[in-house]
Amino acid sequence: QVQLVESGGGSVQAGGSLRLSCAASGDTISRYFCMGWFRQAIGKEREGVASIAGVSITTYADSVKGRFTISKDNAKSTLYLQTNSLKPEDTAMYYCAASRAFHNNCMNPNVMDSWGQGTLVTVSS
Repeated sequence: QVQLVESGGGSVQAGGSLRLSCAASGDTISRYFCMGWFRQAIGKEREGVASIAGVSITTYADSVKGRFTISKDNAKSTLYLQTNSLKPEDTAMYYCAASRAFHNNCMNPNVMDSWGQGTLVTVSS
C-alpha cells in the first residue's frame, strides 16, 4: 500500500499562496485511479477540495474553483495542490488521499483507502 506524506502547509495572510505537495512511496501513483486533496476544519466534516481521476480528469469544490489547481507528477510520485488567493475560510488540515479502485466520484473521502497525515494551512485576515 502506498504511503503518503504531505508538506507545504503554513500560515499566510489572506490573498497569499501555498503549494502543497504529497510524496508517495511504496507504490507508483500511476496505479491509483483516484488521487485527491481533502480538508477538515475544526468542527467540520472532511470535504473534498480537488481530485484527479484516471490520467487527468480534475474536479474542484465550488469554493476553490479558479483559485486552486491540482496536478500530479507520476515520475516524481508526487501530487500537488497550488492554492492561490487564499481566504480565512480555507484554514484547515489538508490531507492527500488515494484509491486504486475505479470510482465515479473521487471527491468522496469515503472511497479513498490511503491517507497522509495532513498538513495545516492557516489563513489570517
